[in-house]
Amino acid sequence: MDILPAIDLKEGKAVRLTKGLMDSAKIYSDRPWELAKEFEDMGASWLHIVDLDGAFAGEPVNAKIIEKIASQTNLKIEIGGGIRDEKRIQDYLNLGIYRVILGSIALKNPDFVKLVAKKYKVAVGIDANNGFVAVEGWAEVSKVRATDLAKLYADAGVDAIIATDISKDGMLSGVNVDFTACIANASGVDTIASGGVKGIEDIISLKANKSIAGAIVGKAYYEGKIDLKEAFKIAL
Repeated sequence: MDILPAIDLKEGKAVRLTKGLMDSAKIYSDRPWELAKEFEDMGASWLHIVDLDGAFAGEPVNAKIIEKIASQTNLKIEIGGGIRDEKRIQDYLNLGIYRVILGSIALKNPDFVKLVAKKYKVAVGIDANNGFVAVEGWAEVSKVRATDLAKLYADAGVDAIIATDISKDGMLSGVNVDFTACIANASGVDTIASGGVKGIEDIISLKANKSIAGAIVGKAYYEGKIDLKEAFKIAL
């Protein structure tokens, strides 16, 4: 199982939100490229980045910071937030990003996502509020069930699915293992748990479920609740 430390970018700074609310942002670093290097030095091979400003703007906003992170580490980076067209995908991959995460557009234009998934490394972000897909920086909740969207991407060639339970995000209340497993089983795609990881016990629970491919760790690390080096060892 992969452990993906997370850096959420807002106005060039590394922050964490609570339940995706922008006004809840707490700043943890104004030098996110140094934070990424710290993760690499701890043993990380992956990095999960979200351009929060981009998610709301509908286009990349923190691209220069992301480029700096990519150039100063050897991490496999996945990036999401505001990616709506093929040019943006190409721009990020040209910076050395390993794969892009397509969220809102995965619901609104699945034909496009399936098309680009055949050409590039693409992960689909499925963010759910009470089981229903949320889009546009989680500002809108659709009438589509998360598991139905997951089924849509079975055999579509996507590299992974990032499954986020919004009610858990930034709450340090424990990851939703069942939700993540449901997305994995519905899609048959490597599924990464996001939202709510609060400690090593969550890594152990996720690791025990063979259908789950990874976990994103954010606030638990920033608040000193989890030893990442230990998490990496458990995940092996």
